[in-house]
Amino acid sequence: MRRIHIKGDVLCTLVLLVLLCILLYAHQVLTPAWGTLHLEQGSTSSRSLLGALPEEKQTRPGPSKPPDLPRCQPEPQTKSKPQPQSKSKSHVKSKQTKSKSQVKTKQKDGAKKTVPTKVSIVPTRPPFDFEDYLRKKDHRNFTLLIDQPEKCSGSEGVPFMLIAIKSVAADFDKRQVVRRTWGREGTFQNGVSVKTVFLLGVPQNRSALPLWDKLMAYESQTFRDILLWDFEDTFFNLTLKETHFLQWVNTSCSKVKFIFKGDADVYVNIENILEMLRGQEVDKDLFVGDIIFHARPIRRRNSKYYVPEFVYGQGVYPSYAGGGGFVMSGHTALRLNGACQEVELFPIDDVFLGMCLLRIGLKPTRHEGFRTFGIVKPSAAPHLQVFDPCFYRELMVVHSLTVPQIWLMWNLLHDPSLRCHANRAPTDFPFKWKGRVATSASTKTTEDPEDQDYGVKVFVNH
Repeated sequence: MRRIHIKGDVLCTLVLLVLLCILLYAHQVLTPAWGTLHLEQGSTSSRSLLGALPEEKQTRPGPSKPPDLPRCQPEPQTKSKPQPQSKSKSHVKSKQTKSKSQVKTKQKDGAKKTVPTKVSIVPTRPPFDFEDYLRKKDHRNFTLLIDQPEKCSGSEGVPFMLIAIKSVAADFDKRQVVRRTWGREGTFQNGVSVKTVFLLGVPQNRSALPLWDKLMAYESQTFRDILLWDFEDTFFNLTLKETHFLQWVNTSCSKVKFIFKGDADVYVNIENILEMLRGQEVDKDLFVGDIIFHARPIRRRNSKYYVPEFVYGQGVYPSYAGGGGFVMSGHTALRLNGACQEVELFPIDDVFLGMCLLRIGLKPTRHEGFRTFGIVKPSAAPHLQVFDPCFYRELMVVHSLTVPQIWLMWNLLHDPSLRCHANRAPTDFPFKWKGRVATSASTKTTEDPEDQDYGVKVFVNH
């Protein structure tokens, strides 16, 4: 056999080729992900590279991982402020071995960079598109979809008092508890009759209440107390609900003597209101409620009641009644209907009605029995609820109650076994309290401390 002699340089070349093939094979088989990552992320900063690694583990269940935190920063915003691109791989590895204190410092620095973005965006987004509102506010006549033409002209005749409750389509439970408690129709003491209607608009989110129109039609057919207009039932459209109700009174219930108008989340002592109205002249102006004086427009954009200066430039609102509930005569309602057609629409319905009162020159009367801002809790025990039926027996309207609370209070007050220490005696108008007399707006001055109670805080706790 012949021996093959291979020179040293050829042998070294073969060994190097074999080693090169092994390295290429290992590179392609064992580390394909790193090669792809390097190609795809090569143009990004080292910080973005660190943030991209945990994304491959998003599908794995388990507790939150610290590496996920850098991904909380939105990429579009970081691109507007690019970071240095000259960071080497060794610098990337050094970042991975940072201490926890350094990582926290880095996260704080990143949060500081995003805070100015949030601060600059939030104040520029008003809670309501007032410019669009001003463009569309002249459209103030909408179709009455569901009517109750016989509410004031049926066999029972014109009611002594009409109860009108603002509601929304989804709040059937609130309407039902009103129908079965303080808002039930019927004949009360001295033969006075009371009727009830609910004021609604079209739901803004109609998909949340499927077949809402059929439900409203069935509810109207069953109870005959639904008034529905075809404007969207939103917060700033409550003014439309006010004007359309006054138009309905003018056309369909112009002979009504008195009207109570309020919300569905109030408890109303109808007996006290009827007692207050006893002996009142029906052809005179009357507007009684929880009157707010010297209230200022809210200029904070994050407030529900925010009104910009280009919508209302004055510094003080006219005197108005809290929307939880107030009483007016039918004569006043007819006068307000004409005034509200002349006054420019305002997005807050309570204030708008105050503007209409100012238009007709009527000063509303403040009555302490109307608690449209709820019952003040004791400061020493704010967790306690003031829920004494004997205390509610002395009031007329209490706002911000839940459906169970309204049902409970009604049953407690009408319990034959209820005994209170002091019995109420019939009184003439104005309704007199123990040692205190209801104060009218005509006798108040700007120095009156009771006026100052409703200063800037109005609407904040409404």
